Amino acid sequence: MSEEKSLNFIEEIIEDDLKDGKYNSIVTRFPPEPNGYLHIGHATSICLNFGLSKKYGGYTNLRFDDTNPVTEETEYVDSIKEDVKWLGFDWKNELYASDYFEQLYEYALKLIEKDLAYVDDSTSEEIALLKGTPTEIGKDSPYRNRSKEVNLQLFKEMRAGKYKDGERVLRAKIDMAHPNMLMRDPILYRIKHAHHHRTGDKWCIYPMYDMAHGQSDSIEKVTHSLCTLEFVPHRELYDWLIEKLEIFPSKQIEFARRNVSYTVMSKRKLLQLVQENHVQGWDDPRMPTISGMRRRGYTPEAFREFCDRVGIAKRDVLIDISLLEFCVREHLNRVALRRMVVFDPLKVVITNFTEGVEILEGEDNPEDEKSGNREIPFGRELYIEREDFMDNPPKKFFRLFPGGMVRLKYAYIIRCDEVVKDENGVVQELRCTYFPESRSGHDKSGINVKGTLHWVEQTNAITAEVRLYDRLFEVEDPSNEEGDFKDYINPDSLKLEKTVYAEPALKNARLEERYQFLRKGYFTLDTKDTNQRLVFNRTVTLKDAWAKEQKKR
Repeated sequence: MSEEKSLNFIEEIIEDDLKDGKYNSIVTRFPPEPNGYLHIGHATSICLNFGLSKKYGGYTNLRFDDTNPVTEETEYVDSIKEDVKWLGFDWKNELYASDYFEQLYEYALKLIEKDLAYVDDSTSEEIALLKGTPTEIGKDSPYRNRSKEVNLQLFKEMRAGKYKDGERVLRAKIDMAHPNMLMRDPILYRIKHAHHHRTGDKWCIYPMYDMAHGQSDSIEKVTHSLCTLEFVPHRELYDWLIEKLEIFPSKQIEFARRNVSYTVMSKRKLLQLVQENHVQGWDDPRMPTISGMRRRGYTPEAFREFCDRVGIAKRDVLIDISLLEFCVREHLNRVALRRMVVFDPLKVVITNFTEGVEILEGEDNPEDEKSGNREIPFGRELYIEREDFMDNPPKKFFRLFPGGMVRLKYAYIIRCDEVVKDENGVVQELRCTYFPESRSGHDKSGINVKGTLHWVEQTNAITAEVRLYDRLFEVEDPSNEEGDFKDYINPDSLKLEKTVYAEPALKNARLEERYQFLRKGYFTLDTKDTNQRLVFNRTVTLKDAWAKEQKKR
């Protein structure tokens, strides 16, 4: 009997709330701001929110926090929806904070009427100075004691577009001596004359995050609003606004951000990488964006397994990227079709093979009994990898050398009889003998060999381009290194193999399929550049070679 998995602290809170009757069912939300593409960190939040509502029989809303018209675009909205669906989740309601602009405005009027908010004419610099410091109490704004009537009039004029950007703001009236700096009369509304991607030019005042987020949660009857740890100081204001507005009591719970090694998660830094052409866009396969990793060949199953293994913590952690790579290897090993591809070809001539080709069979995936077999042509002239031959090999070199024997995968044992070199001593061709009685699965030769090589038959081989992607940064935590984080970009994060030779079964490769190139790694068709020419992206190597490579440096 398998051991039951223990609850994380969020699940414990939810179960207590349900037991106590605080909520009848669970509602969560995933609330991205549509100002960029989602990354690995967002994937963990998506899996958490949707996973909890599924476990406890509730539902999850997708709500776009579109309260900043300057940075938001419909392109980002579309990409976010695509990413969530790709991860395997579906939301009950697609909502936008902008849906609630009128309701939020009414809430603001209510606060003013209760003498809990006021219009401030101070500049942002003056407001910052009056706030004080963590060890020094703040000072009241000279506009703090305006009458409710004046504040209502000014706020309505702000909405009507009477004032310029920054000329006035609406602030909550709380306590300028509060130990939590965020509670020292926080700004609730600002003026911003900018075109909004959904509401157009209808509004010129926009709620701040704290004015929009908790109230949107409450309007939607969200029971558990899950945020990362940087929002701990905001919880007090979240609760204050709900209490003063006398609305549905959503509960904010904070969990640790899960950063991943050898990359950056800051949208600002990711935008720099894109704008300064260090990568080829948000969906560059080296980027930690969901769209980039999808293009690289990562699978939603691997992402979900990764998120489950990482779990939930109460303090920030740096997760080793090798865990995600392990998860994707585990999944791809089960589903990837096996194919043979030669990157750096060395010609092999089978001298005792007659003209024409023999059709052999190879299993598509030894991990899946239902995967079937594919046809593999075998002929007189083949390609093997140049690195699989050595003229003067060291001990325990189990590949090909003069007089040596190896097995060709799915085919026969061959012996190297002659090495043909050019005038500079460079090997041009190997002339070999094959043993007809040694065919894989029907071997009656009695010959034992230790090495098995992949290969392709020359006349039926197809060509393709291969992109070998690796980690974008050379150091584990580039954001915490001295100087500019971009100084630590890995110069070898992309290597191109413009022409490789593949067995003909890859001619019919499909975008939704995953492939293991034998002895090379896991690959997928590139979703953008595969048109007239086959282009494959390496998802991950067969083994974690990174640590080994770092030791060599």
